[in-house]
Amino acid sequence: MSDRYATFANSGPGRALVKRLGLPAPPSLRRHRPGDPLVPGPVLVEAAAGGRLHEPVRAILKAAGVSDAGERYSGLIFDATGITDSTDLKSLYDFFHPNARALLPSGRVIVLGTPPEACESPREATAQRALEGLTRSIGKEFGRGTTAQLVYVTPGAEGATESTLRFLLSGRSAYVSGQVIRIGPSAFTMPADWDRPLDGKVALVTGAARGIGAAIARVLARDGAQVVALDMPAAGDALADVANDIRGTAYQLDLTAADAPGRLADHIADRHGRLDIVVHNAGITRDKTIARMDADRWDSVLDVNLSSQERINDVLLARDLIPHGGRLVGVASIAGIAGNRGQTNYATSKAGVIGLVESMAPVLIDREITINAVAPGFIETRMTAKMPVMLREAGRRMNSMSQGGLPVDVAETIAWFASPASGGVTGNVVRVCGQSLLGA
Repeated sequence: MSDRYATFANSGPGRALVKRLGLPAPPSLRRHRPGDPLVPGPVLVEAAAGGRLHEPVRAILKAAGVSDAGERYSGLIFDATGITDSTDLKSLYDFFHPNARALLPSGRVIVLGTPPEACESPREATAQRALEGLTRSIGKEFGRGTTAQLVYVTPGAEGATESTLRFLLSGRSAYVSGQVIRIGPSAFTMPADWDRPLDGKVALVTGAARGIGAAIARVLARDGAQVVALDMPAAGDALADVANDIRGTAYQLDLTAADAPGRLADHIADRHGRLDIVVHNAGITRDKTIARMDADRWDSVLDVNLSSQERINDVLLARDLIPHGGRLVGVASIAGIAGNRGQTNYATSKAGVIGLVESMAPVLIDREITINAVAPGFIETRMTAKMPVMLREAGRRMNSMSQGGLPVDVAETIAWFASPASGGVTGNVVRVCGQSLLGA
């Protein structure tokens, strides 16, 4: 469904009226298109004294053909790893104060820090934790489609940052802002072609017949993966259309069936031999307040959205169908972070997906398998198009971008998690919500 308000607000008469009345002004976002450069202009990189990441970052940008020379910038990157005391935080002001107005529309702000739990002293940990307030505020202040992120890099993981930097600087991260991402030391593989980082990989996407699932399947295929698109038998025609469009394969399966994990594992073993990427996107809603909710609504939502993921993971891992270097990705929701009236079942299931990521990440480290999740906010789909108009408009406007996201925004974030170069990214839950004012 088109956002008529955003279209009007970006027209000549609309811009004038929106400004005069102080209404939300949705910017035109810079999204990725095949053939686009990493960024459309130079990126300025500076560091606090003693920072350990600015030189590796400059080398990455130079190799990617990104200049640092100019008066206006597409990105501002500050290496804050040298900040070891609260008094050192002034270096953030000294960098951002003079350069804020030099950032172009749809600019990218990235602050690099050390995880507080990896700091050598309480004072250093305190100062590093303070960085979150800065980046979340910049995401709300700069406007014009600017995104701002904090990336904590564990000492020893300096070489594992490239896939994350590329994602955050590019148009792929258009609807991701105000996030905290952690990178740890782990095995990773640089792709031969950054435009097709998933060449040779086999990916499973559940709930792939339409909406976000179809977008995920298309983006993974665009990036080179052979995609197994899975959905309910009732969605067979739409599923076949997606699979044919991406030259993948369709597999019809009810994930809640008792024999579903075994049947899926047999299918993958017989047809593909392995799954390098598993994206648990399938999900349902059965909304009612808990006082009015019958047991079937509760059970069905928890089973589809959470328990089926656990059962499938258990079988695929037990049968070694996810190899070393594999990628598990779940689709959570900001409802699982902030809660939502009338969705106790849905919010519980999505908070459980977050718990699955947090609990399984350390378990899978020895197998070099990563597990992460996206938490979408208001995304323009057929489901959100059916919402009452006032709720729909509130969902669109209550974020730093003043607009809803697109299914491709979720898909691009999942593709970053799925990259072989993202081996240091595990245990993360990244909100794709335009920096929603809920659950911040």
